[in-house]
Amino acid sequence: MDLAASADIGEPSPIVSLFWIALIAVVAPLLSRLVRGYLPDVVILLVAGAVVGPHVLGWASSAGGVDLVSELGLGMLFLLAGYELDPRLLRGRSGRTAWAVWIVCLLFAFAIVVVATQTSNSTRVAVAIALTSTALGTLLPILKQAGIVDSPLGRAVMTHGAVGELGPIVAMSVLLTSRDAGSAVVIVVMFVVAAVVVGFVPVRMLDRMPDLGAGLARLGGGTSQLPVRGVVLLLLVLMVLAEVFDLDVVLGAFAAGMILRRLIAAGHPDVDSSLEAIGYGLLIPVFFVVSGMGIDVAAVGRNPALWLWFVVTIAIARGLPVWSSERFVPRGDNLATGRARVELALYAATGLPIIVAVTQVATQTGLLTADVASILVAAGATTVLVFPLVARLIGASEAKSVTPAHE
Repeated sequence: MDLAASADIGEPSPIVSLFWIALIAVVAPLLSRLVRGYLPDVVILLVAGAVVGPHVLGWASSAGGVDLVSELGLGMLFLLAGYELDPRLLRGRSGRTAWAVWIVCLLFAFAIVVVATQTSNSTRVAVAIALTSTALGTLLPILKQAGIVDSPLGRAVMTHGAVGELGPIVAMSVLLTSRDAGSAVVIVVMFVVAAVVVGFVPVRMLDRMPDLGAGLARLGGGTSQLPVRGVVLLLLVLMVLAEVFDLDVVLGAFAAGMILRRLIAAGHPDVDSSLEAIGYGLLIPVFFVVSGMGIDVAAVGRNPALWLWFVVTIAIARGLPVWSSERFVPRGDNLATGRARVELALYAATGLPIIVAVTQVATQTGLLTADVASILVAAGATTVLVFPLVARLIGASEAKSVTPAHE
């Protein structure tokens, strides 16, 4: 693989770019609804972004501050993912199994990349991390729409998805750095300690000063929206903290989400609906459309075999170990049917946001060329399109086969 490549990007007016992004953001859920959610709007955002972006029509670009809004969208996406993460999923027998499975996935993916490519180990590590992620934030709306979040399958997806997001984020921070692994681990530990301190202060303040919580509640509406402003500040504090420690800002955003969950769990102001409105209504669509703009469609067309290889390898490296653990490692809450295990493997192998984040870091550091990064992101978009769709079709066929027995 050639490790140095760049693309000349045109620079339409930022207002024009935001117009196209806003139009796509409005059309995407409507199209998704027309096909009953089988085509996630995330995929529509990516594909439309690639079409209007500099590599195809050239109607929009990330220049002029659009990239900053996209960065905030990335942060909000992982904040919401961290907020949705129940820490209990990372503990217990199921959590330990999910961690072990993800480590196996990472080693398995690395071995596949070593056999299939001739490049540096750093590049192989970057690709392996991308191949073993799970798009929990992207899957949540799909699972909710399918009504399976609280089912045994939904809980299994949440467990593997939580580890499949947190594991790659930590791996990015430790392995995709110019520092040696030992120093990187120390830096991550220092960041975690700092994040705990950042999270501890507001919790203690609210616990010791009940009037402060009441005041925040009173300022939660109207023109003040103080709790929402506080969450945005928390997000930026953790992202800046991650940047100070020379870590990826995704780690800071994820930590901010976990801190926010603790604040709200302690009975403090509930800002769910406001954050979802800001995140899914504005910032996150910008992130996905801008990510689509980075996909060089011509590069994918020039090397469709590599695109297909990435898709198949994601299914094997991530999906196969998850299926095997569910089939052969007894925990007491294993999925009972073969179809459910296949559904779980497909959901677990659905990855995109982490792939986008990894490719951004890898291209900035010269580990991946722009062409390979585009193909890898396109493969991630394909998993979001195909894997949940196949899983839902399998689930629907299983439901039909079970229904007559209850009639």
